[in-house]
Parts: sequence; structure tokens; C-alpha cells
Amino acid sequence: MEKTYIADGPQVPVAGTIEETKSAVSWAAILAGTVAAVAATLILLTLGSGLGFAAVSPWTNSGASATAIGATAAIWFIIVQWLSAGLGGYLTGRLRTRWVGTHAHEVFFRDTTHGFVTWAAATIVLAIVLGSAASSTLGVGVRAAAAIGSGAARGAAASASQGGNPVDAYDVDMLFRSAQPDTSLTTSAGDGHAEAARILARGLSAGDLSAADRTYLAQQVAGRTGISQDEAQKRVDDAMAQLKAAELKTRQAADTARKAAAKAAILTALAMLIGAFIASAAAALGGHERDLHP
Repeated sequence: MEKTYIADGPQVPVAGTIEETKSAVSWAAILAGTVAAVAATLILLTLGSGLGFAAVSPWTNSGASATAIGATAAIWFIIVQWLSAGLGGYLTGRLRTRWVGTHAHEVFFRDTTHGFVTWAAATIVLAIVLGSAASSTLGVGVRAAAAIGSGAARGAAASASQGGNPVDAYDVDMLFRSAQPDTSLTTSAGDGHAEAARILARGLSAGDLSAADRTYLAQQVAGRTGISQDEAQKRVDDAMAQLKAAELKTRQAADTARKAAAKAAILTALAMLIGAFIASAAAALGGHERDLHP
């Protein structure tokens, strides 16, 4: 035997009543609220995309900046999350079945729980939809990478079948380095440029050019251009410094993107938590009005 309370009257326990076997969860109301929340999210996101495309421009010094677009998109996402959560929670609370003979505290708890479940269901549905779109885009990239990889594998297999072992081109260059600089501009300029690129790439990955590579590269530059050895070494040093500066900028840009992604993830999580609270509060409000106007 369980004690029950009258929701609208004095909170007096009534003995002798039997606990109901019917679940307190109104799945029909939750489903309705979820559908409304998902639809509202899709509509608002589409509207935000349209406004975003209208704000940007391909012309120089025209349209909103990338920073302004990013900040506006983040704010709009938060607004979408809160509006859709509030709509879905309110409809769930307003459409749920009235609980007769239930304590007011229990009614409040059930309403807030219904709002939270509605928010969770809508979040899962949107995650599946958006995740499917992202995975399809990623799948295109994976298939392209697989095609490139298979082509490289076929090339390596063909090379192996001809008796050659795939080795680093830089190591091959080391075998044929001459003690005299190559001054032929017509027959080996392309090969010389490719070799210089490989030497610079090796130096960039190692942090700097080795003494042997620096001397050899300066000799090649001096022999091909007719400038002095000192000026050639200065050209090599300047080129290496420019490559290091470009790599530093790339790393800084990657670090900035990493920090921005971390910040966006944290703000998104906070916005979603606030959306869950709004959905719960809206469901409690809708349920209260439902009981006032049965």
C-alpha cells in the first residue's frame, strides 16, 4: 500500500491507495517535443547559414571579416540551442498527461525530467544527422586517400619488381655529389633545383642545414650563378631563414586553430548544458500551465 497526495488540495497523505502500474513517463509528449526541437534547430540553422552567406563577400575589403563571422556563428548556435530546447521542453510539459492525485513536488520533478529527456533525445537525433553528413564528407576524403595510397603502392610494387628498392631521394643525391660544382645550366638545372629542394627540406626537418649540406649547396649556387662563395652562402642562409619563418607561421596558425577549437568545444558543452536546463524549466512551466487549464 502506498500513500498518495492531492496535487491541488491540502498536502495530506491518504492511506489505503494502491500504487499505479502505469509509467509516469509520457512518451507521446516527449516525442512531440523532440520533433519540435529538432525541426526548430534545423530551421534556425538553415536561416543562420543563409544570413552568413549573405554577410560574406568574395571581393576584397567587402563583407564581414572571418573573425566577425566566427563569433556571430558561435552566438547564433547558442541562441539556436536555447530556443529549440525551450520550445521542445515547453511543448512536452504542456502536452503530457495530467497526473491526478500526485504531490506537487513530484509533479515538478516529473516535468523537469520530461524536459531533460526531450532535450537529450533531440540532441541525439541531431548528432546522428549531423554525424552522418560529416561522415559522408569524410568518406569522400578517405576514398580519395585510399586511391592515392593504392596508386603509390602499385608504383612501389612495380619498382620492386624491376629490382630497385625504394630509398630516400636525399640519400641517392648523397651518392652522386661531385667535388666540383655543376655549372651546366642547360642540362641539369631542373635536377639541381630538385636536389636543392630536397637538401632544404632535410635541413628544415632537422632544424638546420648541416655544415656539409650548407657548403655543398653554396658551391652549387655559386657555380650556377657565377657569384662568390660568400654571397652564395648568404643566399642559402637567407633561404633557410625564410623557410624556418614560414614553418613557424604554420605552427603558430595550427596552435591558434587548436586553441580556438578547444574554446569552441568548451563553449558548446556549456551551451548544451544551459539548453538542458532551459528545456527542463520550460517543461515545468508548460506542465504548470497544463494543470492550471486542464
